[in-house]
Amino acid sequence: MIDLYYWPTPNGHKITLFLEEAGLDYQIKPVNIGKGAQFEANYLRISPNNKMPAIVDHAPADGGAPLSVFESGAILQYLADKTGRFIPSDVRGRTTTLEWLFWQMGGLGPMTGQYGHFHVYAPEAIDYVKERYAREVDRLLGVLDRRLQEVDYLSGGDYGIADMATYPWIDVYARAPIDRSAYTALARWHDAIRARPATERAYARGAEVNPDAGKPLSDEEKRVLFGTKPA
Repeated sequence: MIDLYYWPTPNGHKITLFLEEAGLDYQIKPVNIGKGAQFEANYLRISPNNKMPAIVDHAPADGGAPLSVFESGAILQYLADKTGRFIPSDVRGRTTTLEWLFWQMGGLGPMTGQYGHFHVYAPEAIDYVKERYAREVDRLLGVLDRRLQEVDYLSGGDYGIADMATYPWIDVYARAPIDRSAYTALARWHDAIRARPATERAYARGAEVNPDAGKPLSDEEKRVLFGTKPA
């Protein structure tokens, strides 16, 4: 059994995408980041960076005590290695998969997150900052589209953890949509993943955990999410 500490955000969706595809037994432990649950002492023992998601695997491969993992990319790699699925076994395919996984972790995710912050949540509009992140997200989507002109999935083989990491970061902000009309290969890839039954199940779990997902944040939620620590 795996405990998934989760809230329906792009990084949270990455892990439910894997778990639903793999058919692993898991239970969700909601971490309401709008109320500061990520700062609670018990959670910090699992995720010391006070971010979500995290997992606790109660049946690790070494047969030892339950094993906790934080950081979504590390979780995906751990689960792929645990199951032997969604990552190629050959050195070249595995290396390519990890390249694109880390590309998402170090580029697309942070840059899209900053784009969303300054276009949707920031208390004041700063044109330079908005334009800077819009340009960078557009550049990264171009990188992704060029890769997908050559391959069906990011590893160059089958659907895998690099795709699971990247998919939730496309079209994140309904209030600040990004024009993707020029990226036809990305659109094909995105539609193929969206049509997978496990993707539908994964996103349904998010709606169960937080039926209010997508609604504007309250002032208190913004203070908790974008401040330092709840009082």
